[in-house]
Amino acid sequence: MISVQLQSRSCHELSGREAIKEFNSNLKGGLTAEEVASRYETYGWNELPIKPGKPAWLRFLLQFHQPLLYILLIAGAVKAFLGSWTNAAVIWGVTVINAVIGYVQEAKAEGAIASLAKAVTTESTVLREGQTLQIPSRDLVPGDIVLLTSGDKVPADLRLLNTRSLQVDESALTGESVPVDKSIQPLPKDTPLAERVNMTYAGSFVTFGQGTGIVIATADATEVGQISKSMEQRVNLSTPLTRKFAKFSRILLYAILTLATLTFAIGLGQGESWIYMFEAAVALAVSAIPEGLPAVVTITLAIGVNRMARRHTIIRKLPAVEALGSTTVICSDKTGTLTENQMTVQAIYAGGQNYQVSGSGYSPKGEIVQPDNNDLESVFEDGFLSQALKESLIAGVLCNDSQLKHTGEHWSVVGDPTEGALITAAAKADLTQSALTASKPRLDSIPFESEYQYMATLHDADFRTIYVKGSVEALLRRCSQMIDRQGQIVPLEQAQIEQAVEAMTAEALRVLAFAKKIVAPHQHSIDHDNIETGLVFLGLQGMIDPPRPEAIAAVHACQTAGIQIKMITGDHISTARAIAQRMGIQKTEQVLGFEGQQLAKMDDRQLARTIEDGDVFARVAPAQKLRLVEALQSKGEIVAMTGDGVNDAPALKQADIGIAMGKGGTEVAREAADMLLTDDNFASIEAAVEEGRTVYQNLRKAIAFLLPVNGGESMTILISALLARDLPILSLQVLWLNMINSLTMTVPLAFEPKSNGLMQKSPRNPKEPLITKKLLRRILTVSLFNWILIFGIFEWAKFATGDVAVARTMAIQSLVAARIVYLLSISQLGISLFNYIRGRSALITNAPILIVGIVGAVALQIVFSQWNVMNILFETAPLTWNQWVICLLPMLPMIPTAIFANYID
Repeated sequence: MISVQLQSRSCHELSGREAIKEFNSNLKGGLTAEEVASRYETYGWNELPIKPGKPAWLRFLLQFHQPLLYILLIAGAVKAFLGSWTNAAVIWGVTVINAVIGYVQEAKAEGAIASLAKAVTTESTVLREGQTLQIPSRDLVPGDIVLLTSGDKVPADLRLLNTRSLQVDESALTGESVPVDKSIQPLPKDTPLAERVNMTYAGSFVTFGQGTGIVIATADATEVGQISKSMEQRVNLSTPLTRKFAKFSRILLYAILTLATLTFAIGLGQGESWIYMFEAAVALAVSAIPEGLPAVVTITLAIGVNRMARRHTIIRKLPAVEALGSTTVICSDKTGTLTENQMTVQAIYAGGQNYQVSGSGYSPKGEIVQPDNNDLESVFEDGFLSQALKESLIAGVLCNDSQLKHTGEHWSVVGDPTEGALITAAAKADLTQSALTASKPRLDSIPFESEYQYMATLHDADFRTIYVKGSVEALLRRCSQMIDRQGQIVPLEQAQIEQAVEAMTAEALRVLAFAKKIVAPHQHSIDHDNIETGLVFLGLQGMIDPPRPEAIAAVHACQTAGIQIKMITGDHISTARAIAQRMGIQKTEQVLGFEGQQLAKMDDRQLARTIEDGDVFARVAPAQKLRLVEALQSKGEIVAMTGDGVNDAPALKQADIGIAMGKGGTEVAREAADMLLTDDNFASIEAAVEEGRTVYQNLRKAIAFLLPVNGGESMTILISALLARDLPILSLQVLWLNMINSLTMTVPLAFEPKSNGLMQKSPRNPKEPLITKKLLRRILTVSLFNWILIFGIFEWAKFATGDVAVARTMAIQSLVAARIVYLLSISQLGISLFNYIRGRSALITNAPILIVGIVGAVALQIVFSQWNVMNILFETAPLTWNQWVICLLPMLPMIPTAIFANYID
């Protein structure tokens, strides 16, 4: 029986012969039909099991599982019990709308595991019973012999048995930015995932060469399967907003129920009828419940979503809008997130001269210049390229198996990214691949092999010429001569070349060397012996996956906003450090970096200290990315995690907000994330942070506006009930104020622009409660004013008119008039107006929605009191002109009250 533990983790330690023996297979004939059938029963199909999700009806009902919605449901039930079915329907309608929006926004979250299943769905070429067959990848079993060739998608985890120039793109799993050269030699047990060159993993792609491997893991035993399991085990963490909102709602729920019960009991003890006290208790509960708050929160978040969409950011879950605004740490993948994910030649050494290459990616736009002379003509002599530079570029194009593809304005490489970079560099000097291959057709080639570390091609031109490209070490020992700037053959200056190599590697450039050899005119083929000696050194080309220029600016902006940036990548530590240095991702003069092997030896406490201090974490395995995110969260950080590969999915799901690439990322990463970048640009994160902070700012304004009304209403009803006086405001009228009037005047706050200096402030403390002490003082101050206003106007009007309905109507209209002043005092328009009067700034003009909201609220209040249908429904009364003027008077004392509230806040 095959060891499942071995199947999953340890085959890179074994030789190919030992792996075949362990899996009881046959390299020449493969498995028999009987063995395949037996292993199907043991291991099942090669597909990831999809955990059954909750039924749609249950997922919808769970949207109501929130304390604040409990309050609304209770309020609706009370109104229904009292026979007010219309009002009950309105309250319940608000809860249903919230539930529908939440359900729709989060419905796709279950698709992450299904997307992982697609990662192993492909056709495979296998050897069974001595025959080569094409079968669906789901039919593979451990022990199958799989044949790989360029362009294939790896169908399962394989231990390689034979390779010929095999290169595999594992960037989606490991984060490695270039294809990995594969070999078959056994490796130490502690070899990191990204360095297991004798293995290939499900979901990766063959970019070059051929290979044969034995299936050692299928389905959920593969590396992709392990990621799937870890995602199933993770639950979506609540965001700061949902946590604070839930706590606030619970406290409010307990306070309201306690106060209403206490009021009812005290009234009965004073001899009041239970019917009167029950109505008072209901009115108190309804007045204290901010019925409009859930809708306002949802609307504010939805507006934030729309704003972010215009700035290339798609939010999949509403609370993620605010969570991004409170982010304290962004853990960013390197490849394709901070960088272009396109190899680019940036430095050339030829003929004893150093050159710099501008431009990025595979677009031929760019120039080749000398560092000490930025004039493009400096690389020309008499209208021609420097001969040494030209020869080096030509070698890079001809000794090449890749091609550039041009679609519209987009350039991509078909084949190896490194070879694509060489073609692009030559194109910047007007040396096109089509022209060179036509004038110097290829006759033969030696593919790149890890054992030799070079590739060679034979071409027919004026002279039969072998062009060679490969590692510096492999080529220099085969060279005794080089060409100078003018193209003359001179003795090799090895020390100078090694100095140039050191300069390039110091910049974390991947360095390739180029050489040539003139051979006999009749030679039609080449082998390794032909290039063992006698090569003429042509030059060096240094390349890197460059940082996005806009990402550099975005990193700086995030750091200015007090947000830490951590680079977490599967790439080499030297490359990661160099990119971090270029982007300014560092706390000190030197970038502090750690490798996955170091992290594996740390306990949770050590890891938490390390993640706080470190800037770069390289050669990190998927499980370690997850640990790093959890370590930051254990320190109280609000973590945003960016990524685009399969290996990023668990960390994306664990983070407070997962950010995936919408264009270049994998479907797995996109489904696991809370937010997508439609332009794959790290700079869009900064815009999203700004919008997130604006959303939270506007939410605080909405809370500061809504709660004082509930406070004033509650105090008024409580005192009136305890004093056995007529209630100044009825529960039905409270519902109008809390739902219709509040929504009309509060929704415009969601459209408020950002305040000045918003991105110069540090992230707010994640432990800061939703209702801070300053905000609580503001709410209590304005609530006290509203209580005095409602109670005072009601008692005066009842005494003056003798009509309780008129008195209640005047109290409500006075409260609304005062609210208009208060609304202006907390809005950008009001602050701008105040500063404009003081001559300190210009008046803002981008606040039409706030004005529309105020006008709409006034119009509704006129209908509320002057239309007879509303008089019957809400027990109000029409007001005279004199009474309207009296209702406007409270606007004056609200001005100093609002100023005082702003001062204490």
